[in-house]
Amino acid sequence: MTNPETVRVAVGASPIDDAAGLPYVDAVSYLEEQVMPILSARSVTKTYRSGMLEVQALRGVDLDVEVGEFVIVMGPSGNGKTTLLNCLSGLDEIDEGKVEIEGLPIHELTDRKRTAHRARSMGFVFQGYNLIPVLSAVENVELPLLVNDVSPRTARVKAAEMLDRVGLGERVDHRPNELSGGEQTRVTIARALVAEPAIVWADEPTGNLDSETAASVLDLLREVNTRGQTIVMVTHEGDITDMADRLVLIRDGQVEFDGEPARAPRRLEAV
Repeated sequence: MTNPETVRVAVGASPIDDAAGLPYVDAVSYLEEQVMPILSARSVTKTYRSGMLEVQALRGVDLDVEVGEFVIVMGPSGNGKTTLLNCLSGLDEIDEGKVEIEGLPIHELTDRKRTAHRARSMGFVFQGYNLIPVLSAVENVELPLLVNDVSPRTARVKAAEMLDRVGLGERVDHRPNELSGGEQTRVTIARALVAEPAIVWADEPTGNLDSETAASVLDLLREVNTRGQTIVMVTHEGDITDMADRLVLIRDGQVEFDGEPARAPRRLEAV
């Protein structure tokens, strides 16, 4: 086993960047060898302030996610689910605590390095799609690759292949307004997966979809998870928790339950 005191985890870095001269190893291989979680959060707090009003959205949250896990986060509206996702991914700042992804303390990175790490190691699926309306499906999907300096030709090929994998092989040239809600969700999933990120964050990905389309999107997420993709998904739909490896229930900004979905409290259905 590699001694963690004698290596640095290489995430887009070069050995010459380390003044100590310590050897670099591949981040994913290193994490697997050390049996380290891909995500580790400790005592994370977040407070929103507006004038004299303070709302403590997160109250000392601890959470680990292992490589390849499918974790569903649930809780009543306004109790911190989306805030938790945004803070864990580095989209929002935290007040206290520590969040590490692939061994990197993301809130201690500069904005530039955090953005680069997010582009390289994370994928996002939002309820609102966040697709660029003037771009075609394939152009939207290739964006994460272009940001990561993949050549335009290679990015286009990979984006088209990913759209084909999600069932949109014949819709690559269509713009978002020419696609149904379910198809737009599939484009966002393809965009989230195309750069082969370490972790995918999904915030209510089926919230605007009919039941049949939502089921197909969930099947797709579960399929990519079975291939080893780590997924953390926020949802309010209690009837889909069985598809996850773990369920995290957030209430009043704290983790009320963290474990197997089958062991969750019955009142979960009421969130």
